[in-house]
Amino acid sequence: TAATEALPGALRPEVTNLWEEFSDQWGRRTDISRINDIFKVWATSPFVASAFLQQEELFWDLLNSGALDRRNRSGELSDHIKASVQKVASEASLMQVLRRLRRIEMTRIAWRDLLGMAELNETLMDLTVLAENCVDCALDWCYRDACRRFGMPRNSAGEEQHLVVLGMGKLGGYELNFSSDIDLIFTYPEKGKTDGKRCVDNAQFFLRLGQRLIKVLSETTADGFVFRVDMRLRPFGDAGALAISFNAMEDYYQQHGRDWERYAMIKARVVAGDQDAGKVLLERLRPFVYRRYLDYGAFEALRNMKVLIKDEIKRRGMGDNVKLGPGGIREIEFIGQAFQLIRGGRDISLQQRSIQKVLQLLTANEQLPDFVTTKLLEAYVFLRQVENRLQMIDDQQTHVLPKDAIAQTRLTLAMGFSNWETFKLRLDSHRRNVHEIFEGVFASPQLEQSSSESVAETSSKLVQLWHGVLDEAHAMQVLQELGYKQPEAAYCLINDHRIGPVYKLKNAIGRERLDRLMPLLVAAIGQCSDPDGVLPRLLQLTGAVAKRSVYIALLAENPMALSQLVKLSTASPWIAQYLTQHPILLDELLDPRNLYAPPDRAGLKKQLISELKHIDLEDMESLMDRLRRFKQANVLKVAAADVMGVLPLMRVSDQLTWIAEVILEYTLLICWQQLLAKYGRPRCYLHGEKYSPDFAIVAYGKLGGIELGYGSDLDIVFLHDSAGNRQVTDGEKSIDNAVFFARLGRRMIHMLTTLTPAGELYEVDARLRPSGKSGLLVSSLQAFEHYQCTTAWTWEHQALVRARVVAGNKRIANQFARLRHEVLSQKRKERQLKREVREMRERMWEELGRSTSAQF
Repeated sequence: TAATEALPGALRPEVTNLWEEFSDQWGRRTDISRINDIFKVWATSPFVASAFLQQEELFWDLLNSGALDRRNRSGELSDHIKASVQKVASEASLMQVLRRLRRIEMTRIAWRDLLGMAELNETLMDLTVLAENCVDCALDWCYRDACRRFGMPRNSAGEEQHLVVLGMGKLGGYELNFSSDIDLIFTYPEKGKTDGKRCVDNAQFFLRLGQRLIKVLSETTADGFVFRVDMRLRPFGDAGALAISFNAMEDYYQQHGRDWERYAMIKARVVAGDQDAGKVLLERLRPFVYRRYLDYGAFEALRNMKVLIKDEIKRRGMGDNVKLGPGGIREIEFIGQAFQLIRGGRDISLQQRSIQKVLQLLTANEQLPDFVTTKLLEAYVFLRQVENRLQMIDDQQTHVLPKDAIAQTRLTLAMGFSNWETFKLRLDSHRRNVHEIFEGVFASPQLEQSSSESVAETSSKLVQLWHGVLDEAHAMQVLQELGYKQPEAAYCLINDHRIGPVYKLKNAIGRERLDRLMPLLVAAIGQCSDPDGVLPRLLQLTGAVAKRSVYIALLAENPMALSQLVKLSTASPWIAQYLTQHPILLDELLDPRNLYAPPDRAGLKKQLISELKHIDLEDMESLMDRLRRFKQANVLKVAAADVMGVLPLMRVSDQLTWIAEVILEYTLLICWQQLLAKYGRPRCYLHGEKYSPDFAIVAYGKLGGIELGYGSDLDIVFLHDSAGNRQVTDGEKSIDNAVFFARLGRRMIHMLTTLTPAGELYEVDARLRPSGKSGLLVSSLQAFEHYQCTTAWTWEHQALVRARVVAGNKRIANQFARLRHEVLSQKRKERQLKREVREMRERMWEELGRSTSAQF
């Protein structure tokens, strides 16, 4: 009676009747303390109650064995399903076993969730593990049975071929909901034939295997189904082959892949079949999903997808859909996945399948404010719990809030609220938060959407001007009103840009993006102090980046970036040119807080560590590319802070010097580790004892004097302190220490100076080493000291004034400091010194000077 009274009145009669039916046979064997739990679960899930009554003996064991009170141990469910399937002799038995296993496990999962014994992530993970193990075990049985009939599928080299099953959507992301379809794609490595008497080609073999697997999983029998299977995400959808080879998959995504398929492939994961082959395939498809550049076109694509979903919801009256409706689960996923598509190619950490992990990373990377992520995560947990508990009522795939009072009462109880109204207030609050954030992230920045009539009118005229609709006189009037002092010249520049070769070469998407950007750009330039000077600079920039329309999309999508671009280009033609050469830096304009606050040396070091931690040390191309992006982005920040007067002149040179120092430190670290892996560590015996020699970089000139400028090269000298006997590395492939250090120096210069698509890192001048160009690239400390004390010219001693060690071993740095002090402290013959300094200066004037009688 007490257990019944704890339930809402509307649910008591049903639960009482169920208990009477159950207790006639099993009630006496049930621990009486569990009755409150049983009643609550049955009241909120008729599915669980029905499952208890259909397999009473099994569920009595489940109830009293303790399985409901603990999480599944790692591998426990997998082992249980495999053991059960191995005993199966027929397809019918396989289908029955899987369905009964599924019912038991779903009951366990629902029980723990509805009683608050499992957090959301446990529920999602358990549902995912159940699904992928059912698919994998069913596939294994069907594959072995097919091989008995047709033989083993093999490629042209005779190697065995296995099906690879990709799990998409929430299955791929370990986020499966309670009564979800499972989205699958079937693929296999290579074409070929089976080796049996009834030989068929691999395409036919895997087609039949896929069809049979779908039947085993999704066909409804007296025992129900295992999982509904959705294959529509495969290449060409329903019109495509059910299973295709890896090459065909790769060709499809390269030739026909659409934006929504990039979005879908974020969560793709091998859930069954050949895991190793599947991982190779996903690596081949990675460039399709994650572009190496910042892809701001993703905002536009996802916005368009959301519009289609919104129209469908409106047409079908699905405003109360917690997945697809305003402020629903899909909007949270869109927010996270937009950043993944835009930045995931550059930031490997974002190549995650879990939306919760992605949102947390976006906050850690300062791409979403902490309070925004907190709201999104809280809403996500609440909405996913609502979704699951809606589906736990009758094991139905639904996302729509119930209309009838009984179902509303069940959901209210399941969610832990006293009444529907209170629950609805909390739900609406979460959805409102999500939708506001979504609208903020995906809002279209077009001027014509402004509520101001005057701004809207000007925007309309600018659109007409860009498309050549306005007559010349009217167009020049519009430009003059915007602030252009020379409207005739501005009009000609804009018109030439519109009809020029760049615009004609662009594809339809590129032209559409440029059409959206240009009216915004012309208006923004009109507001600056020198529109006539800035316009040609930025037209040059848009022309340079037009072939990569993602940069056009970035500016069209982000008014803040456009505003900062105009502001900086007004202040500095150099910055405009720098951005034209390195358009990937346009991304840095999105956040003025970071743009005008260049990090100090410690901050630079932390940033570079973070950017390089996910890159393989052997991937030289990626390492060099990332180092160049790091330098360019931070030089831009220094320049921006410089021209805006945020940094004093002396701090500018400090900042530029710190950037170079940090890059040299990490270039040395990378090259050292690469050579260490290949040759082992340099060793020697010094004064009879084992010694580990090391390496250091000495900076001269402006780098050494902490006076680096924007275009300065790096004057550096490499030193090592290997000496004594047996100077060789200790690796399997041992080489002389001198050779090791020479290769280290050459590799460093290669990393710094190689011209890649991202440009050059630094121009390096190593001619200040002993004997200049004719000398060894890397000197030992002993040789360097001997040269400085016996052979060096006066100008080489002059160069030591600003020399210092900027990277490498501290022991060598201390030795160098001692030597430098001794050399600079030597007594000099004053007259001879004056003559030598003057002669060197005159030689420099003759060879390098460009002064004339009219110009210094």
